[in-house]
Amino acid sequence: MKTLKLLSVILFGSLLLTSCVTEVIVEEDVFIEEPAGINLNALLSTYEIWYVDIERTSGNGEIPFLQKAFTVSFRNGTFFANNNLVGMGSNGNGFGLDVGFYDTFRMTIDIDHDIDGVYELVVSQLSRNEIELYDGVTNTSYYLVGYQRSTFDFDRVFYDNIHYFLQEYRVWEKVYTSEFGVLNEFDNENYLKFEYFGAGENFKSSQDQNGLPINDIFYDYTGFYEVNDIINTFDRKTLTLSYDYLGNEFFELSVINDSKIELFHPASETVYEFVGRGRIQFKSSENGKPSQNETKRYKKADFMKLENKK
Repeated sequence: MKTLKLLSVILFGSLLLTSCVTEVIVEEDVFIEEPAGINLNALLSTYEIWYVDIERTSGNGEIPFLQKAFTVSFRNGTFFANNNLVGMGSNGNGFGLDVGFYDTFRMTIDIDHDIDGVYELVVSQLSRNEIELYDGVTNTSYYLVGYQRSTFDFDRVFYDNIHYFLQEYRVWEKVYTSEFGVLNEFDNENYLKFEYFGAGENFKSSQDQNGLPINDIFYDYTGFYEVNDIINTFDRKTLTLSYDYLGNEFFELSVINDSKIELFHPASETVYEFVGRGRIQFKSSENGKPSQNETKRYKKADFMKLENKK
């Protein structure tokens, strides 16, 4: 009997010990297991420039600092953005302005914008160089495409958005009128001011003398303007000025440099040059450019008014 009891105790103890060891091993496996996935910091820093493909934005809400940016960059915790076309490619060595900072946790990024505040966004990798930034508060997604600075086509972005370039100066002053060309009424206009779609009558012109302080300029005419593409030509556009009650003026628009434009007037074959004065630096979403939803809505309304005058 003693021998039988002793064997029973040994067997029971062995089973108990085995059970305990097995349990410890299972807990250890669960503890050390790491979730599969990509490193978000590594992904964001793989590309120097992320182009904000604004036309693909989905949802009815908006993230202000993404709405205003042409490109963004994530550099060692600092968040950069190119909000202006003037100087794009050279500002901040191509990265643009320092507009905030960011932190990541797994596939979530917290961006603390200097003016617009903190946004927590979920990041999804769609392809090798495409990501989606999703804002659960507004149920809105933005789509970013990654590039290196050396291969990013800054010129293409510039000309695709040239209507914003016209808005980045408080006024454009005429500095040259060609000697050739037929005399016409536009010869007398020395200042042009372009505002964003939705600002009401979004262009103004003045016949005041050259050299006046910007705040002293009196605008004689108002109306709506429209910029359109020329087929098979990416670096030249058409500009139509639709004057209230006075008809339209049509030009071919070329950019000489970051602060000078050329307007060719086909009706008179006259060439004009205008220089931008009072550069506007768009660091935040609070000054200047409208939201994408506003732009789409008002651009359509302004275009209809323009069409009705033709």
